[in-house]
Order: sequence, then structure tokens, then C-alpha cells
Amino acid sequence: MIKSSEFHLRGNRCGVLLIHGLTGTPTEMRFVGNGLNRAGFTVLGMQLAGHCGDERDLLATGWRDWYASVSAAADRLREQVDHLFVAGLSMGSLLALKLAIDRPDDVDGLGLYGTTFFHDGWATPAIGRFAFLLPTLTALGIGRTRVSAEVEPYGIKDERIRRRIVGAMLGGDSQAAGLAGFPWPSLAEFQRLSRHVRHRIGRVRTPCFIAHSSHDDVASLRNVRLVQHGVRAPVETLLLDDSYHMITVDQERSKVIAHTAAFFERIAEQRAAELPTAASLVGAID
Repeated sequence: MIKSSEFHLRGNRCGVLLIHGLTGTPTEMRFVGNGLNRAGFTVLGMQLAGHCGDERDLLATGWRDWYASVSAAADRLREQVDHLFVAGLSMGSLLALKLAIDRPDDVDGLGLYGTTFFHDGWATPAIGRFAFLLPTLTALGIGRTRVSAEVEPYGIKDERIRRRIVGAMLGGDSQAAGLAGFPWPSLAEFQRLSRHVRHRIGRVRTPCFIAHSSHDDVASLRNVRLVQHGVRAPVETLLLDDSYHMITVDQERSKVIAHTAAFFERIAEQRAAELPTAASLVGAID
């Protein structure tokens, strides 16, 4: 039975929904969550359906289940706040974009960390570069029991943090560190999600903050350019030089937190300024 690993940190009336990546866990968003909460935000680090259990739990779900859990978490947080922001890591960024596409009136701003449409980084295994074939292969029954193992440097440049997280992951503590590999059927589901969001990215009207490592071992800067050129909204980009893919836990996470907080605070202030005052409403009625 999957145990809940989500975290909920009470703050002000500006809320941030944090979405982890494929085979990951809310723990990979905890540093960012704590930092945003210290800045005043109410934070919900949600748990994707099928995650934080074993491989069978993950394989029992697909991308629509993952997205449904994001939408449900957004509903819960939206009831507590006046402004809703959504930030995701890796595949979590795609789910955040999907939510902004479907619910533009609910999402005030996006934080996109290590956005991954394509597994094309410098340390990506060969299967990552041919992953677009997986939906067809798995539909034909090919590779349904195959798993693509995680490889060095596991998305983390900081050796101390890498040892700790990889030790938990390889030790089977999926609740704390996620699974040690990507089942091919789950990668096929990721490909379906990636294609779905890519084909609709022009519908994004929500301001975006992108944070991405220039040395990302999993997802190249091609993924950043896709967002920059595809969305129909203001985009602010932070490129990091001393991190790998997992920028929410790596050496420059403090920069990610500070820039995210400032970006979301500016949007909240703009939204508040756009609201009619009580005096103007009375004047309109008179």
C-alpha cells in the first residue's frame, strides 16, 4: 500500500503547488517548498498517482492518472488561497503546463524546473533518445517488463547530496528517493504526455519562470527553447551553471527558490492591483 509523502505548509493567501517528476517523490521538492514557505507562501507538495510505492504501483497508472492527481491537488489548494501558482520538476513541469492549458483562470503563474519534453541530456541512456518509439513498442507488447536504470550522475552535481539520495533510492526507499529505474511502459506514458502538451503549448497564457541547468544531464536546453518559443505569455529564464538536472536539490537550489519567490510575488502584486477597490465598486453602483 502506498503511503502519503505529500507535505502541506501553511502560509499566506498565495499558494504554490509543487509537482515532482516521473518515478520521483515530493521529497525532491521539499527544499523549494520550505524556502517558499519561509517567503510567506502556502505550499502543497503533492504526490503523483502511483508514485512512492513499488514498480507495480507505478505501472498501474498512466499520465492521465498523474494529471488527475495534480488537478485534484490544485482544487484542494485553491480553496485556501487567493492566488494559485504551480511549479514542477522535470515531468512535473509538463503537468504544470497542462494544468495552465486546461485551467487558465485558476493558475496565476508557473515555475518550470528542468523542464523535460525530451530525454536528450549528455548522460541520457540510449533508450532516452529513442523513447519516442516506446508508445508503439509497448502497445505491441514489446519491452513491457523492461526497465531503464538511472545512471551517474543521477541528475545531481553535489556529491554529498547525491550519495544520500542515491543510497536511499538503491536501498529501495522509494518513499524518500523514488524508484531506481524507469519502466518502459511508464516512459511510454511520459512520451504520450510530452506529445500532448507540445501540441497545445501555444494555448499557455500564464506567465512562466524557467529554471534550467546549462549542464543538465537529462534534458538539454532544447527543452527550454520549446517553452520560450511556444507559450503565449511572458517568460523569465534562469540558467544555472553549477547544477545538473535536479535543480530543486542541487547546489544552486537557493537561487531557484529566491527567483521563484520574487517572480510569484510580482505576479500576486500585479493581480492585486488589477482588482477593483471597494470604493470603485461603490462608485460604479452609484
